[in-house]
Amino acid sequence: MGTSFNEQFDQHGTWRREFALRLKLLSEWLKDHDLLDSAVEERLRRLETQMRSDKVMVAFVAEFSRGKSELINAIFFAGYKRRIMPASAGRTTMCPTELGYDADVPPCLRLLPIETRLQPQPLMEWRMATEKWTRVDLDVNDPAQLAKAFEKVAEIRHVTKAEAKALGFWHDDAPEDNPMVNAQGMVEVPKWRHALINIAHPLLKQGLVILDTPGLNAIGAEPELTVNLIPQAHAVVFILAADTGVTKSDLSIWREHLITESDNIDSRLVVLNKIDTMWDSLSTPAQIQAQIDRQRATSAEILGLPAEQVIPVSAQKGLVAKVNNDAALLQASQLPVLERALSQGVMGQRQKILRSAVAGGIGELRVEAGRAIHIRRRDLAEQMLELKGLRGKNTSVIRHMRSRIEQEQVDFDVSGARIHAVRSVHLKLLRDVFTLLGTATLKTEMAELTAALRQPGIKLGVRKAYASTFDRLRLGLQTAQSKSADIQSMLTGTFRQLNAEYGFSLQAPREPDLARYERDLDLVERSHNQYLGMGNAFRLAQPEFADRLVRALGTRLRVVFESALGEVELWNKSAAAQLDAQLRERRRNFGRRLEAIERIQQAATGLDDRIAEIEAHETAIDELDAKLTELTDHLVNIQVTGHAPAEPLLHAA
Repeated sequence: MGTSFNEQFDQHGTWRREFALRLKLLSEWLKDHDLLDSAVEERLRRLETQMRSDKVMVAFVAEFSRGKSELINAIFFAGYKRRIMPASAGRTTMCPTELGYDADVPPCLRLLPIETRLQPQPLMEWRMATEKWTRVDLDVNDPAQLAKAFEKVAEIRHVTKAEAKALGFWHDDAPEDNPMVNAQGMVEVPKWRHALINIAHPLLKQGLVILDTPGLNAIGAEPELTVNLIPQAHAVVFILAADTGVTKSDLSIWREHLITESDNIDSRLVVLNKIDTMWDSLSTPAQIQAQIDRQRATSAEILGLPAEQVIPVSAQKGLVAKVNNDAALLQASQLPVLERALSQGVMGQRQKILRSAVAGGIGELRVEAGRAIHIRRRDLAEQMLELKGLRGKNTSVIRHMRSRIEQEQVDFDVSGARIHAVRSVHLKLLRDVFTLLGTATLKTEMAELTAALRQPGIKLGVRKAYASTFDRLRLGLQTAQSKSADIQSMLTGTFRQLNAEYGFSLQAPREPDLARYERDLDLVERSHNQYLGMGNAFRLAQPEFADRLVRALGTRLRVVFESALGEVELWNKSAAAQLDAQLRERRRNFGRRLEAIERIQQAATGLDDRIAEIEAHETAIDELDAKLTELTDHLVNIQVTGHAPAEPLLHAA
C-alpha cells in the first residue's frame, strides 16, 4: 500500500526534531572545545532554525461546492470520527483559512473582519495586529465544539452594491461574475477576510500548514492569497467535481492562479472528487471505471497535466470509511491513492530540498570549525620545531630565543592597526551591498511602482510598469553581485598578504551566490504576471486594488531580499571570524612559547616535559578533528537516510 501522507509527514517531523536536537548538542560540544566562533555559531543557528521552523504548506483550491473541505476532513481530521471543517450542504468556506500550530498561542480560531480590505495594510501586517482579530478559544478535546467554532469561516453578511464594490466583490465591468442581489437589493459577501486556526493536531505540530481557499470570486479579490500564499505553497491540490469535469470557472482558477513552471509541475495535484456520484447500480463496475477514466483523461488534457496527476476520489466516502473503519469502502473511495501521491510528491520534494540545503550548511560548518583546529595544529608544529631546536643549547641561546619571541610579539601587536584598516575598507564596501539589498531600496521601488500604476490610462501599461520594476530589482542584485566580487578579490589578496607576513592560514570564504535570488525574482514576476491578464484588467484599473497588489508583492519581495542580505552577512561574519580566530590563537601562542622558555630556563627537565606536552596536545587535536568529522558525517548521514544515529551525540568526547 505504501506510506500515506500522514505517516510520511509524521516520519518527516520526527527526523526534523531528531536532527535539530543533534545540532544543538553539536553546538554545545563545539563550545566546550572552544571551536564556536561567530561564523560557526551563526551557521548552527540558521541550520537549527531551518529545521525547527520548516513548514510544509499544502493549499487546497477549488470553486465552490467541489468538496474541498470534505477532502481536508478525510485526509487530516478523520481521527476525530466526525466532520471538523464545515462541509455539509449550504455550508462552505467563505474566507481563506490557514490551519497551523504555534506553541506560543493557545488553541483558538482568529478571524479578520472583511472591512480591513478598505484599509491599506497588507495581510502580513494585519497578522501582527492581534487585537484586530475576533478570537474564539478552542477545546481540542471536544470535536463538537471544534466543528461548531469552525462553522464561523462560512459566515456571510449582506452589504449594499457600493460596499461590495469597495470590498472587491462587485465589478460593473464583469456582471456575470458578480454575486446575486437579494430582494432588498443587498449583496452577499464573506463576513471574514482571513481565518487562522491554531490547534495541536499531530500533523500541524510537525510543521504542516493547511491552506483552505474559497472560490474564484473570493480568490481574485485577495491579491495576497494569489500572489503570496498559493505560489509559495509546497503543494497545491486543485479539486474538480467528477460529474462536471473542468467547468469554465474551474479553468479560470487554473489558468489565472495555478499554472506554474514546468519544472514544478509535480507540486500540482488535481482531484476529481465525488466519483461516488457515478456509482450507478444500473452500470457495471467496468462501465463506471470507464466513465471515470474518460473524465480523468479529458480533465488532464484540458489542464495540460499528465493523467497520473489527476486522481479520482470520493472524499465523502473516504471520510465515512475512516470513521467506520471500513477497509473496502476506503479502497473504493481511492483516498489512499491521493495520500500516496501527496506523500511521494509533496513530502519527497520538500525533504529533498531541505536535506540538500542542510548538507550544504553542514559542509560549510565543518570547514569553519576545521579552520580553528588547523590553526592550533600548525601552532603546535611550530612550537615543536622551535623547542627541538633548543636541545643541547646553552643558556644564552635560550635567552636569545626569549628575546626573539618578545620582539615578534611587539611586531605582531603593531600589525593589529593594519588589520583594523583592512576591516574598515572591507566594511565600507559592504555597506554599498547592504544598501542595494536593504529595506529602504525595496520601499523606494514599491513606491515608484504604485505611482506608475496610479497614472491615468495605465490599464494597458500595467505589465510594462511591473516589468520595469523587476528589471531595476534584477539590476540591483547584479550590482550587489559585482560589488561582492570586488570585495572577494580584495579579501583574497589581503588574506594572501597576511598569510605571507604573519604565517596565518586565512582563506577567503565562498562568495555569496546572488544569482539564485535573481531566479527567485523571475519566479515572483512570473506568478505576478499571471495576475495581470485581461481577466483582471478592470480590477487593476482601480487604484485601491492596484495598491493592495503592490503591497502583497512587497511582502514577498522582502523575503527574497532579506534572504540575500542574510547570505552577505554570513559571508562577512565568516571572513571576520577567521581574522579574530587567528589573531586570538596567535596571541595565545606567544604566551605559550614564552611560558615554555621560562620553564626551560628554570629546570633542566623543562624542555623534554614541554615537548611531551606538545605531543599530547597534538594527539588531542587529532582526536578533536576526528570527532568533528565523525559528528558532522553523522548529521549528514541522518539527513540523507532519515535514520536516527546509533550513538548519542551527548556521549561525544
